Amino acid sequence: MRALFFSILGWFLTPLGVVLMGVLDASLVFFLPLGIDFVVIVMTARKPELFWVYAILATVGSVVGGLATFWIGRKVGEVGLTRFVNARRLERAKARVGRGAFVVAALGVIPPPFPFTPFVLTGGALQLNPWPFFGTLAAARALRFGVEAGLASRYGAQIIRWMRTPTFEAVIGLLIALAVIGTIASVIAVARGTRSARSDSGAAPPRRRTASAASRPR
Repeated sequence: MRALFFSILGWFLTPLGVVLMGVLDASLVFFLPLGIDFVVIVMTARKPELFWVYAILATVGSVVGGLATFWIGRKVGEVGLTRFVNARRLERAKARVGRGAFVVAALGVIPPPFPFTPFVLTGGALQLNPWPFFGTLAAARALRFGVEAGLASRYGAQIIRWMRTPTFEAVIGLLIALAVIGTIASVIAVARGTRSARSDSGAAPPRRRTASAASRPR
């Protein structure tokens, strides 16, 4: 079991893995609370002198993943949002998005359990200007990951010792279980939403009755 945990974790404990985790963290189909934060902290604990590199890589991945989610929002539009976000969360997201791109993107500094992805999706659907949105998002993510990496570089030795304990294995096991369950649920929700969108677009529009047909006796 220990080998399985660390082999799965090892997929993301590389520079490319940090970027990939950032992309997945901002996507619609991947669910792992604090996944990107965890990877940044562990990578920095291993090589504290590169803390700034890992913060940048995580920011790049997060922005790229956010761009994809934003683009999906643009494609589905405001009406299509209900296929991907539940009604209560969608209303909250619309209220925040109404305050402007800078305010919404700045929310990216807040770590989970704050659900940031629906705000990105809604921002795209409501046609927010992407330049200020992603400029602010990049700054917010860089601040968040920079603080985490800075703290990890300072307390790296303690983190490494903790990684060798059974408690760490239990945490990894819990994270993996959350990732699998949450991702499956997200994929199912997105698949249903996509299928619903296709069926709606494929439905034939009702035929208009001509004036002569309307006046024709039945």
